[in-house]
Amino acid sequence: MPQPTDWLLRHSVVMCLLLHSLVLMTFCFHHAATTCSNRCYCSESETGGKTVRCSNLQLTEIPLDIPNDTQRIYLDFNLLTSVPTNAFGGLSHLVELDISHNELTQLEPGAFRGLGPSLQFLDLSSNKLVNFNPEAFDGLRAYANLTNNPWHCDCNLQMAMPRVDLEPVSLTGIVCQTSDPEEIGVEGHSFLLKPDIDLCVVMKKTTDVAMLVVMFGWFTMVISYLVYYVRANQEDARRHLEYLKSLPSRQGRSEESSTISTVV
Repeated sequence: MPQPTDWLLRHSVVMCLLLHSLVLMTFCFHHAATTCSNRCYCSESETGGKTVRCSNLQLTEIPLDIPNDTQRIYLDFNLLTSVPTNAFGGLSHLVELDISHNELTQLEPGAFRGLGPSLQFLDLSSNKLVNFNPEAFDGLRAYANLTNNPWHCDCNLQMAMPRVDLEPVSLTGIVCQTSDPEEIGVEGHSFLLKPDIDLCVVMKKTTDVAMLVVMFGWFTMVISYLVYYVRANQEDARRHLEYLKSLPSRQGRSEESSTISTVV
């Protein structure tokens, strides 16, 4: 019959092993839930949404293995230069995306494809974006922070604005650092707040001049053809007239016939 001391010792060892296993499992689950690839940090909110923080990690590319159930991604203060097509494909639960304070110069067409139904806030501030590409925001209805970028305002920008579905207030963040034409007077101003400015006026004038040149060219061709046609017909008419003059006249033949009859 086992002694109470032995029984207590055995059960103590078992309990210690179970407790140790529980601690290891808790640590593993916590480690899996709070770290991500590329040294990113993941956390779960009280509502179950996952947040991925990759801030200030000197990243030059967007991580490819972000969990599909992620709701918030912070990629701020990195060295990203572009957002490629389908960069966030599969992240259908994403609500907030922060790519501010990077080196972004290009947003490829379809850069945020698939985020339209869910994304509510997009931060692209403090980058190096110059040209506004509406195809990058295709289907996106979020509020976007577009401030602190060296935007170039031209006719392409003016024509692109009606083609995006972003929250209208987002476009007030496009402050013109340069413009074409330069003398239009929008540098340092939000283009959206200058509704009376027409950056396509030069293009329209150029188009009008081109149309006038084309019309003048066609008119010149038509006139040239008419002159050629008239001159060619005049030459043919002259030759025909000379030919007719070279033929014996009917009156001459009649007088000749009368003379012969009288002689007879």
